[in-house]
Amino acid sequence: MGAGVVDLEGARTMCDLLLSTAWQHPDRVALRSFETGTAWTYSEVMARVGAVLERLRGLGVGKGSVVALMMRNIPQFHVVDSAVMLAGAIPFSVYNTLPPEQIKFVLSNAGARIVIAESGFVPVLRAAIALGAPIERILVVDAVIEGCVDLLTELAAQRCEFDFASLEPVFPDDLLTIIYTSGTTGPPKGVELTHGGMLAQLRGVHAAFPIPGGGRQISFLPAAHVADRWTSHYSAFMTYGNTLTCVEDAVNLPACVASTRPTVFVAVPRGWEKFKVAIENAYPGDVLADSAADPAIGAELLDRLGFGEVVWAMTGAAPTPRAVVDFFVALGLPLCEGLGMSEASCVVAVNTPASLRPGSVGRALDSVEVATAADGELLVRGTQIMRGYRDQPDRTSEALDPEGWLHTGDIARIDDDGFVWIVDRKKELIITAAGKNLSPANIEMAVRSAGNLIAHVCAIGEARPYVVALVCLDPTAVGDRAFDDPALVGKVQEQIDRANTKLARVEQIKKFAIVEREWTSGSELTPTMKLRRAVIATEHARQIEDLYANNR
Repeated sequence: MGAGVVDLEGARTMCDLLLSTAWQHPDRVALRSFETGTAWTYSEVMARVGAVLERLRGLGVGKGSVVALMMRNIPQFHVVDSAVMLAGAIPFSVYNTLPPEQIKFVLSNAGARIVIAESGFVPVLRAAIALGAPIERILVVDAVIEGCVDLLTELAAQRCEFDFASLEPVFPDDLLTIIYTSGTTGPPKGVELTHGGMLAQLRGVHAAFPIPGGGRQISFLPAAHVADRWTSHYSAFMTYGNTLTCVEDAVNLPACVASTRPTVFVAVPRGWEKFKVAIENAYPGDVLADSAADPAIGAELLDRLGFGEVVWAMTGAAPTPRAVVDFFVALGLPLCEGLGMSEASCVVAVNTPASLRPGSVGRALDSVEVATAADGELLVRGTQIMRGYRDQPDRTSEALDPEGWLHTGDIARIDDDGFVWIVDRKKELIITAAGKNLSPANIEMAVRSAGNLIAHVCAIGEARPYVVALVCLDPTAVGDRAFDDPALVGKVQEQIDRANTKLARVEQIKKFAIVEREWTSGSELTPTMKLRRAVIATEHARQIEDLYANNR
């Protein structure tokens, strides 16, 4: 194992792993807040975990209890989640952007009776309770609010007075957490993940690329998404003893990267696109040509951004434009695509700096089996696969077959070297009026790869005579120009035209419309920036009809 890394083979549960890491590195800074400068060592963290745990036990939280969490990326989240977990209970996070109706749904489905939250989320939680959410108590981590329980004293504890040896045993098959899917294909599903499953995934990732411990990572993705739970909470904080810096506001991410200088960094494709644009805008010449002529230029640009000490840079959750991957590889930062799923405890396959095949999602971890079905759908099987969807047996049986294979919904091929290539999403095919089966993801990827002006694009063509697109422009690229500025529209057309040269005739975009309001997470986009196609189609129905108006 790498320096400072706990023996993953010796742990039976995530509780074992956290306790081992904390006791092994008591004086190492475990958690930081970028905004406030707060920094807690593992010893200080465990003092706070013990105090919160004692308070929770006094409120009746124990083996099998479900506790909801609603916080931004702050150190208190990791303390509270750990305390719930060590109590033998099941912590899960609620997306911060959900409206009261959806909060009521997930709280009711999970069976949560207690919510631990930041004070800013108390109003929306109370609105969910008014709609029938089964919450009996709200615990607040950062303020005293009438009608709520505060944890201010517990989260300021300096000495660990809790006897962790008194904890009730937790077993590998016990539930670790519930991850609610972001709802791209219908109501959220509660993915039940076990302690043993997450450990299997962590072991598989470490076998693929055994990074050393004692590094630096940044938490900025939603804690309700499996990506941040794996990278930040279970991996950086509980496994590797990496100092984890929490970013409350994503606007501060570039400044945090520059000052923190992470050793491991994971972001969704849109994040890497923004870093690419930042480098290009700040450099007066041809970045790629100059870096090819002098590799020191690429190294300097990466170092200036804060990526000079990264040993593993990863991208996933959605397809990454090949131009983005190639850009960072050319600068000397191997950008490693991977395939992750909530239903598989996160990572299924991943590229590594030592084994990189751009365009693929890498080789499958040795903790899973992969295969393809007769129709090309990628199948995954192994200990790290979910127990099922919470209280949804019908949807569970749709995803997990009797032989234990998880049907991912991705159409894929596996090459002779074991690299997995995602070809399409099974449920997102467009069937045109002429009966042609098209991949919207491929069309959209071609557009995003053809330039930096378009931030998001949604291809439309189901039962229609041809493909059209709604495009959402990058505010940085647009500046103060009006959306109907003829020069701007012409630039968008040029990017569409470049994309069309890479597409078959039936795939080509015949018309497009620019949407004037930026698409946001929790509305048109999921928290990891996937398109919510049904929402987009409803919100922009008039624009879509206008694009087909002359062909009725």
